[in-house]
Amino acid sequence: MNTKNPDKVVIVGGGTAGWMTASYLKKAFGDRLSVTLVESGKIGTVGVGEATFSDIRHFFEFLDLKEEDWMPACNATYKLAVRFQDWQRPGHHFYHPFEQMRSVDGFSMTDWWLQDGPTDRFDRDCFVMASLCDAGRSPRYLNGSLLRQEFDERAEEPAGLTMSEHQGRTQFPYAYHFEAALLAKFLTGYSTDRGVQHIIDEVQEVKLDEHGWISHIVTKGHGDISGDLYIDCTGFRGVLLNQALGVPFISYQGTLPNDSAVALQVPLDMKTRGIPPYTQATAQEAGWIWTIPLFGRIGTGYVYAKDYCSPEEAERTLREFVGPEAADVEANHIRMRIGRSEQSWKNNCVAIGLSSGFVEPLESTGIFFIHHAIEQLVKHFPGADWHPQLRAGYNSAVSNVMDGVREFLVLHYKGAGRNDTQYWKDTKTRAIPDALADRIERWQVQLPDSENVFPYYHGLPPYSYMAILLGTGAIELRPSPALGLADSTAAQKEFAAIRDKAQFLVDTLPSQYEYFAAMQKLP
Repeated sequence: MNTKNPDKVVIVGGGTAGWMTASYLKKAFGDRLSVTLVESGKIGTVGVGEATFSDIRHFFEFLDLKEEDWMPACNATYKLAVRFQDWQRPGHHFYHPFEQMRSVDGFSMTDWWLQDGPTDRFDRDCFVMASLCDAGRSPRYLNGSLLRQEFDERAEEPAGLTMSEHQGRTQFPYAYHFEAALLAKFLTGYSTDRGVQHIIDEVQEVKLDEHGWISHIVTKGHGDISGDLYIDCTGFRGVLLNQALGVPFISYQGTLPNDSAVALQVPLDMKTRGIPPYTQATAQEAGWIWTIPLFGRIGTGYVYAKDYCSPEEAERTLREFVGPEAADVEANHIRMRIGRSEQSWKNNCVAIGLSSGFVEPLESTGIFFIHHAIEQLVKHFPGADWHPQLRAGYNSAVSNVMDGVREFLVLHYKGAGRNDTQYWKDTKTRAIPDALADRIERWQVQLPDSENVFPYYHGLPPYSYMAILLGTGAIELRPSPALGLADSTAAQKEFAAIRDKAQFLVDTLPSQYEYFAAMQKLP
């Protein structure tokens, strides 16, 4: 067991998780912390983590990176929402946007909408972002100014805040899409320029000391490499945490059955097609297809359950969905390990990324998990005594985030109106966490709020639950009975204000392609 202040970190594994961790730790601690990253030259990245939460901007701001510094290098675009296509019924879509729910006279706009909404589209009536998504708009004007003038980008935020959504604060209006491999490459340069040692080699063995702590790793070409703290970024394999230290894995398969994916990276003429400002999740017979628009291509993939669909069927479905442009594109088949490690920090090893845990990419939580874990590691960084309460605090925070997101994703399937295949029929009868069952019962008479959603931080505010429940459509909701006695005049004015603001922004904002072509100084 170590007895000195840990000042030497060894990260095993590169990709998005490894290089985000290396760059953040180096920026946080500078030359006071030695950081070495060891990655194989043979193992590729999973490559499904190309869409993010809006909190990711805090990561880039922490690194002192402006959008023009990194976005062109990563083919990055803006993301205003997730668009769910065909989840309620074929031909129907709705948005889960990055936009806080407004309220009038103490009741949310969704309450008022259920009581007397102006149209049958809650997302367009209650949010501005839905109209911007339908129109393909950028959230920034060509001069760089933000559409939400009431949001002060430079306002001081509470330390450790990982989501812009915070009580009394305005939701930041967008996240990013980017090419994960290119971001890893960009952060490799950022990190090595600041002193991170980069070793390309194969890890052959993980050696433990008499206390069960990692003493060193054995590599093929560089021999023994030792550190004080080891960070496992080896993906689903969990080489350090799960294999060497034997930490059990808690599966979520009982409630989230999708365990496989097939992915394509399809080059397209985005100038002609346009760049939608959202991630799309399109329901299919045995799962759903993601579509992530980048500058120059789309990333797309079919997430499915192998009990209902073979890999060959999934690939054929995906290629037909994309069209002829996908004909010569190589497919990447992925087996997903859905769940989390029982502990993400054991002894002197911390797992970050897929080795820690993963839920399917339905709400773009993979990179959010990485960012959250890195922030928590800095917050709980060990001292010379390696106090167990720091490990316990870290493990609790990481477990709560994943368990909370699990509940939120289960809600998508339980609430989906779609019921036309055995897969979708089974989503209505599959077991769900007991606490979620209780919450759903309550939400049917009282819409989600800060007091009745998953009680620990997991990155998803109450309005997100409202959006999914109203959009998927199978769970019947009702407005607060109090609204039967309330005057709706102010609420109707707010609906009109939302409509007018949305129309103004649609009329004045540039398209996504126009904005990024200007950023890259293209004709």
